[in-house]
Amino acid sequence: MKTAIGESINVEFEKDFDLYDVRILLQNSPGIILVDNLEKNQYPLASHANGNDEVFVGRIRRDFSIPNCLNLWVVADNLRKGAASNAVQILEYLLKF
Repeated sequence: MKTAIGESINVEFEKDFDLYDVRILLQNSPGIILVDNLEKNQYPLASHANGNDEVFVGRIRRDFSIPNCLNLWVVADNLRKGAASNAVQILEYLLKF
C-alpha cells in the first residue's frame, strides 16, 4: 500500500538565514534525510518515503516574494509520520535558531 504524501512548506523567519546553514541543520537532524541536489536532479519523491519512518526534505529555496522566507518540499509516509506533525516538528526545531 502506498501511503506517502508530499507537501510544500513555506517558512518565514524573523532574521535572514544562509541556505548552506539550513541544509547542514537538516542534514544533521535525526529522522530527516536531505535529498537536494539540483545538478543531479535529485529531490524527495513519495517513492522514497513510502514504508519509511524518515522524512525526506529537499528543493530548499529562498522565497523572494517575502523577506527572510524559505520554501522546501517534504515527503513522508503518512501512516508512519503524519504530515502535519512532521511539519510542526521541523518548524519547532528551526525556530530555535
